[in-house]
Amino acid sequence: MRIWRLFFLLMTGAGATICLAQQQGGGSEVRVADGGQSGGMESIFVPPKAGAPFSLTLHTEWKRSLGNGGSITFTNERRIVRDSEGRIFQERAALVPKNTNVKGFISTIQITDPAQHTWYNCILATKVCDLYRYHLSTTDKFGPLRGGNYVDSGGSSQEEDLGVSSTLGEDTHGYKETSTLNPGQTGNDQPLVTVREFWYSARLAFNLISIVDSPFSGHQEFTVRDLNTAEPDPALFEIPAGYKVADHRADDK
Repeated sequence: MRIWRLFFLLMTGAGATICLAQQQGGGSEVRVADGGQSGGMESIFVPPKAGAPFSLTLHTEWKRSLGNGGSITFTNERRIVRDSEGRIFQERAALVPKNTNVKGFISTIQITDPAQHTWYNCILATKVCDLYRYHLSTTDKFGPLRGGNYVDSGGSSQEEDLGVSSTLGEDTHGYKETSTLNPGQTGNDQPLVTVREFWYSARLAFNLISIVDSPFSGHQEFTVRDLNTAEPDPALFEIPAGYKVADHRADDK
């Protein structure tokens, strides 16, 4: 079982890995790793934590190796905002080639409300907001996803505690994890090694710096910029004017 969990972490760069555990007194314990690839590129995980508002710009770079020994790098920047009620506003931006004249653009706006359990996915091109059920709550407990240390016949995981630091004025705790899948476990003839480094803010409940290096998804860096911890404009959490809503919550059984 541990081998296949490790293989899944390597395949996704841990981007789609979500650990849920019920807590006493209600709510769940939620731990999600950043980065990786599941269809498109996974980004950082921002939970609906109450009482910790912020606004920020997230800078992303994604470098992938090419068969000829070269590489290609894509980048974008987007806004993420959370209010004291745990509502989250996120822009989704297209990745564009780095150091070119190609202009980035925002394709989608996402608005989640943990009290109403709503998730609006608003497509700018069509002016339609798809409405889904949002399952996370402010009563959930959030923390960093850590792999720990172990060695077995399938591979190994090693965690290094990087200590505490200050990132954009926030106290952060850094970790570096190296996960190795031994040859022959999934058809691989060489060890498959994924390295994750992240600096986690317990007050904000997400990583302010996250670096993922995976043989499958490449090298990804997520860096928070322009962090502001004041209460944001409530208008950000309203559906944009002129947009239609397509309700898909009945499909979510």
